[in-house]
Amino acid sequence: MPAIPFPVRPLDAVLSDPPPALRTGPVALVFDEDGVALAETLEHLAAKGARAILLFSYVERPLPVRLAEVVIPVTPRPHVPERVFDEINRVIAALPGVWLHYCYNAEFLIYPFCETRSIGEMLAFHAEERRDAMLTYAIDLYPGDLARAPDGVDLADCWLDRSGYYALQRKSAEGAPLDRQWDFHGGLRWRFEEHVPEDRRRLDRIGLFRAAPGLTIRPDHTMSEAEYNTVSCPWHHNLTAAVCSFRVAKALRRNPGSRAAITAFRWHNSVRFDWSSQMLMDLGLMEPGQWF
Repeated sequence: MPAIPFPVRPLDAVLSDPPPALRTGPVALVFDEDGVALAETLEHLAAKGARAILLFSYVERPLPVRLAEVVIPVTPRPHVPERVFDEINRVIAALPGVWLHYCYNAEFLIYPFCETRSIGEMLAFHAEERRDAMLTYAIDLYPGDLARAPDGVDLADCWLDRSGYYALQRKSAEGAPLDRQWDFHGGLRWRFEEHVPEDRRRLDRIGLFRAAPGLTIRPDHTMSEAEYNTVSCPWHHNLTAAVCSFRVAKALRRNPGSRAAITAFRWHNSVRFDWSSQMLMDLGLMEPGQWF
């Protein structure tokens, strides 16, 4: 499939007169850090039913022609701390009522029964359960052979940890337990925690949520509205999803200290990822709730 450069527009210009697909959603926000597996990330989201994809990138990258109708490249603000969350908050303010998903390149949203059901179908059911946000877990993917994939990415031979995950109840600044909120840990962040800053070791993100007036996302991937941060409603379990991500593997291979210290990511609890939602549900890494 031929690739072409996509025209890039300022985000403010796009949001000032959003096309119909942005007004209805679901909309994905993809942050391009290094171009690795970017086309695959965009194609995955388009195939799962994202009506529009805002691509934040400092580099104009050629992309497959078939993505022209769904991908809208936009110019991010200059590199500053917390830039990603500032950009997401600008989109939240401009698109109230629209379901949003955010991720980085080389990350892939997997949700229950995603092989046969679209993101929109899933979110329609989730909204009927009076939920405006969905907890997602960033599940670390990594290559089986670092000699073959020294940059930490191999979509054809990728693995994940089948165990070693745990959760701690989240507490307020005063030390009080927060209702239905948990901090989740595991994966490469846990096994190689000496190479991962403490504030980046959690797996949980509110990766799917409905924009609302006054709502903001914080740099720790939590939302300003407490109910958005909950695992489920009080009366039964709700859907959760996974963002299967090579991001940590890439970072560990890019950093000179961790690159020299880590000779392999695979261990006795590694299992090859088959890219199915059933595998993640069987491992307990996401929850179908009442959706059958």
